[in-house]
Order: sequence, then structure tokens, then C-alpha cells
Amino acid sequence: MFDDLFNEQVQETIERLRQHEPPEGYYLAYSGGKDSDTILTLAKMAGVKFDAHYQLTTVDPPELVKHIKTHPEVQIHHPEKTMWQLIVENTGPPLRQMRYCCRVLKERGGEGRVVLTGIRKAESFKRSKRQMLEKSRQDPTKSYVNPIMDWTDEDVWRFIRTFNVPYCPLYDEGWKRLGCVCCPNGNQKKQAERWPKLADAYRRACIRAFNAKIASGRAYSYPWKDGDEMYEWWISGAGKGPYREGISYCDDDQSIMFE
Repeated sequence: MFDDLFNEQVQETIERLRQHEPPEGYYLAYSGGKDSDTILTLAKMAGVKFDAHYQLTTVDPPELVKHIKTHPEVQIHHPEKTMWQLIVENTGPPLRQMRYCCRVLKERGGEGRVVLTGIRKAESFKRSKRQMLEKSRQDPTKSYVNPIMDWTDEDVWRFIRTFNVPYCPLYDEGWKRLGCVCCPNGNQKKQAERWPKLADAYRRACIRAFNAKIASGRAYSYPWKDGDEMYEWWISGAGKGPYREGISYCDDDQSIMFE
């Protein structure tokens, strides 16, 4: 069904999962993307104990959420605050180097657990520095096991096709990586056109954020005349750097963005 080299790779990954299985089982961090589908399937093949969790961000593509709901074993966790609330609180939308949303919406859960992820070196330059076994930089009670760290995109797709693993249909539309709609790390204009209702919600949040700062008397630091102009600047992809202070930087521990 597949050649010896691929078989060896799959078996080696299964052994990794068994070798590092904690007594209480893994906390499987599931995103709904192809890598998460791969690690979920591998965990089942390995027969290891795990509980799977998805952190809803409120700006997830509807197609992705629908795919996630086809997996009843995945627990869906709702955030305490929506993206729209965070935009108002932070006086503007997230920027490429200031994605305050990641910590609040994505990097939650797994405290005191061994977190199983589908992170791979091939995904980005930053992730190329990651290791298969890691300790959390924020939470000393949490550690990570990334068993497909050395898999390529081709390896993942071969696994999915070989074992008929269901995946999100957005990949068939040409999207390469899945995550929050209009993330500043991706093509925001393209995403806004694909999901206009979410784009309109971003616009309304920008207007509320602008008006709230005007009401506070601190709008002197804004370079825009109103919230609409703020949104248009942001959605154009111009938000490459900070325009305000006091925002924590995202460390990309579990972030998956659209390309």
C-alpha cells in the first residue's frame, strides 16, 4: 500500500507516541487543519490515551468549524472574550507583530499536561527551530510532544491519502494553511473577500474601538480620521508593525494562520 520508507516513517512516529505517552494520556491540541487530522489519526493508530481539544477563536472559517464538528471526540472550548471584544479593549485590530489575540483565543488549555501537537519544522522559519520534546515557555507545568516535527507537507498529504483521513474542504479550494480569518500574517484582502460577513464584523469592531478611544480623550495617537479608515488600512495588509503600546507579542506556540 505504501513503500517501505513511508511505512518506516509512520511506524517510527507511532513508536514516538507510545514512548512519550504520559500515565494520564495526552492533551491533544486540535486545530482542524491537515496536521491536526494527521496527529489525531496517528494517536488512534498508536492506541495511546488522549483527549482532544479545540480552542474556538470566534473568527474561524465556517467550513473549518463544520469539519471539526465531524469529530465528536474533539472538545470545543469557547473563549471568555470574542475577537470583537478584544479589538475594542486593545483599541484596534491585531497586527503582524502584535497578535494579542493568540494568547487569549488560541494558546489556552493543557495546564499540567503533556500537550500533543501537529507542529512541523516545514511550516515556517520560526517553527524550524522547534524540537520534538519541549517545555512551555509560559507554563512550567506544561510540556509538548511534536511527533511529526520532521514531516514534510508531502509526507502529511501522503498519509492523509493513504489512510483516507477526512480533511477540511478549504484545502481543495487552494488554501494551504488554515486558521483565523483575516489574520495579519496572511492575505487579509483575499480572506475578506472569501468571508465577507467576518470582514464586516472586523470593520464594525474597528469602528467601536475608534469611537471608544475618542470618547476616552486619547485618540491623538491615531493616524486615522475614523474607524472605517482604520479598518481599510488594516485590511490592506499595512499592519506590519505596532502603532500603539501595551500589547503582548504572540510567541506562535500553537498559532496556525492562513497563507
